[in-house]
Amino acid sequence: MTAIWDPAQYLRYEDERLRPALDLMARLPATAPATVVDLGCGAGNVAAILAERFPAAAITGVDNSATMLAKARQAAPSVTFVEADLATWRPDAKPEVIYSNAALHWIGDHATLFPRLLSYLAPGGVLAVQMPGMHAMPLRALQDKIAAEGPWAETLRGIASAPPILDPGAYWDLLRPAAAALDMWETTYMHALKGEHAAMEWATGTSLRPFLDRLTPEMQQEFKSAYAAALAPHYPRRADGTTLLPFRRLFLIAKAH
Repeated sequence: MTAIWDPAQYLRYEDERLRPALDLMARLPATAPATVVDLGCGAGNVAAILAERFPAAAITGVDNSATMLAKARQAAPSVTFVEADLATWRPDAKPEVIYSNAALHWIGDHATLFPRLLSYLAPGGVLAVQMPGMHAMPLRALQDKIAAEGPWAETLRGIASAPPILDPGAYWDLLRPAAAALDMWETTYMHALKGEHAAMEWATGTSLRPFLDRLTPEMQQEFKSAYAAALAPHYPRRADGTTLLPFRRLFLIAKAH
């Protein structure tokens, strides 16, 4: 079942979601690529920035959500957008940059996916990827717990959010033998979120979607309430109204031979 993405909910915390995308972009070694692919482009806010950074490049945004792509075409009219399954996508010609921000963690079999993406690059091209590493954190782990314990348990049987990503060393072992160079790092962002049940609202725009999409509107609200209550001890709203959400992300930049 494909999650039904809501661009407005996803962009509710646009500044926080954009920061790692910009951090990844800042480390791109490419200076004037002719072709750039934004793989998992979502609502197009990052594709628009890529178009500003590389004004001479032909930029293509790829996503599997028609709703997100409709928003993206408005956000970045100079970019070509393509609807495709990220797990099976392959370019018509070898791009110089494949850039992917917070998308590939939704796809399984990284042992096959990542070397394949590297092989798609033009000589000297760059694969730049950022992915959340949150599977064991309460934000993500409690989703499965709430799904299994509530009155919706039978309805949600078999539903899960994104699978866990690999350990950093596994990506090194997958990519380094085939890459001319590989740069990897992790960052834990301390997102300062505003609003009631902010951690729950954050997840509603991303990792909670597969669960919510299976439920009726009434059960969605009940599920969100139970999830918010479970999150509260881990992500309390502070005296000034802020909720601090520690969010770990893995970055990698692999250069093709």
